[in-house]
Amino acid sequence: MSRRFCFTLDLKDDPALIAEYRKHHEKIWPEITQSLKDSGIEDLEIYLLGTRMFMIMEVNESFSFEKKAKADQQNPRVQAWEQLMWKFQQALPEAEPGEKWLRMERIFKLEP
Repeated sequence: MSRRFCFTLDLKDDPALIAEYRKHHEKIWPEITQSLKDSGIEDLEIYLLGTRMFMIMEVNESFSFEKKAKADQQNPRVQAWEQLMWKFQQALPEAEPGEKWLRMERIFKLEP
């Protein structure tokens, strides 16, 4: 059974940087795709409106935030990607130091 998590983050308010960020996401590095799949992420989408991003992540039962964070810390390509992405991203006011994507709380679900 899969689980869904939603996150948000802002981009810097600079049209040139936003265009470059989009370009990077047209074809992300294969090592990044592999690290996502290896961690148990089955599907991941990012949406953008202005500078606000919204990410939906579907994970399988093997996924854990702790295991993903540990694997990312040990993967030089993931670290390089994250450092590159930080050029375009900016923390939300609610973020703790070093936090990027913030997990959102679901407050409504349409029931059948």
